[in-house]
Amino acid sequence: MFKSRRTLPGTPPATLTPLAPNEASLPVLRWMEYDADTLTEHSVASVAELPTSPGTDGKVHWIEFNGLGDLEALKALGEKYGLHPLALEDILHAGQRPKVEPYDNHLFIVALMVYRDGDDGRMIGEQVSMILGNGLLISIQEDPKCDVFEPIRQRIRSGGGWIRKMGPDYLTYALLDAIIDHCFPILEALGEALDELETEMLQRPSAGSVATLHDHRRTLVQLRRAIWPERDLINSLLHDEGTFITAPAKVFLRDCYDHTVRIMELIESYREISAGLLELYLSAVGMRTNEIMRVLTVISAFFIPLTFIVGVYGMNFDNKNGEHWLNMPELHSRYGYVSLWVFMLAVVAAMYLFFRRKRWL
Repeated sequence: MFKSRRTLPGTPPATLTPLAPNEASLPVLRWMEYDADTLTEHSVASVAELPTSPGTDGKVHWIEFNGLGDLEALKALGEKYGLHPLALEDILHAGQRPKVEPYDNHLFIVALMVYRDGDDGRMIGEQVSMILGNGLLISIQEDPKCDVFEPIRQRIRSGGGWIRKMGPDYLTYALLDAIIDHCFPILEALGEALDELETEMLQRPSAGSVATLHDHRRTLVQLRRAIWPERDLINSLLHDEGTFITAPAKVFLRDCYDHTVRIMELIESYREISAGLLELYLSAVGMRTNEIMRVLTVISAFFIPLTFIVGVYGMNFDNKNGEHWLNMPELHSRYGYVSLWVFMLAVVAAMYLFFRRKRWL
């Protein structure tokens, strides 16, 4: 689910290796500048058109750099805003653990964004990198076509709430909160799927149910891998003593931290439920096997005395003259064959009543 790119062992640090064409898209740039009263959106074609010294006009500048297919554009972005080469390396090599790293003129933040693909519904994880500076926030994504930030853009355009009144640290909180809260619908759908799977396993357990259960367990592991370090990320921002995260923004970050705790609790509870469902499946299969074996054993028990009877009479001991005191007396009886069938049916009926009385049937 999560993309991962690594440099070759022994490669010098801060080495930027171009990505393959099928691994990244050409960047799409957006630029919004706003304050409490004004908002301006710019269509940007290159890094050269971005503001040179944001933060000096009292406005918040949100620059979106979505797509990592142009290495030169990424280098130009780093040179324009003084991004550390190690930060650029972490941006390019996706699969980083969510973290926050302070530098002289900015904070570098890595988060994992999880969303459902609109075509086939599969879960996709994508790295989102953020550069928080004075009056500036740069967000960098891998895929320009998908994100969970459109509600944030609409809030900025509408001017409602706190977002237009606060600084770039609040915008950072809003993006992180959107990333984290987007896990709730995924977990809600996963919880409903586990409930349906539990009913299916109780009524008609099958190998397909186990395969579906393992898919859900893998999804939970992937979500846990994304959310657990993001909780540490939010906690690091809460305890940051620099100037980039202000006290009013930390109040909102506390709420974001609470959301990560709730998500982790849901993930852990669903993991316990999935483990219980696996035990339920094994128990249901065991009970079904025992039921089948019980029926087969009862059927075999019916045939044991019948096999003995027909085995004895199948020996056909008789004297060549037809009469001897050691001969089987039933061999020359007119109703011996019918009597034997009646006797065997009586044995079966008696055993059936006995089994019913013992509640074995």
